[in-house]
Amino acid sequence: MGKEKSVKKAMRQHRFFSEEFKIQKVKEIEQNQIGISELSRLYNVSRSAVYKWVFKYSIHLKKGVNQVIEMESESRKTKKLQERLAELERAVGQKQLKIDYLEKVIEFSSEELGEDIKKKFDTESSDGLMEKKGTTL
Repeated sequence: MGKEKSVKKAMRQHRFFSEEFKIQKVKEIEQNQIGISELSRLYNVSRSAVYKWVFKYSIHLKKGVNQVIEMESESRKTKKLQERLAELERAVGQKQLKIDYLEKVIEFSSEELGEDIKKKFDTESSDGLMEKKGTTL
């Protein structure tokens, strides 16, 4: 087992990140663009190393200072809401195209048959009262 550990240790790469890189990543953490765990996975760096960067380069995040961190930043929430709105607008647009198409089909069919299909099958809006043979229930 000891030989296997020494081989792994010998194969481990020693990487160095520039100070500019660390400062940029700490800014991204402060702006909630990326989380510490995500940064750690993305660059294959230990979480403790990322925390050292944060404590060294952060203006706001310091050791011993408690800070309330929201799950998501407002900009992420806004972006998600904008994406959802665009998705819903596309769905409404597709439904409107379908309605327009079906109305055209009814119009052409009415012309072809010489009968107003829309008027014949159009239902009146309900006022909440059901009528049965002329009497109100």
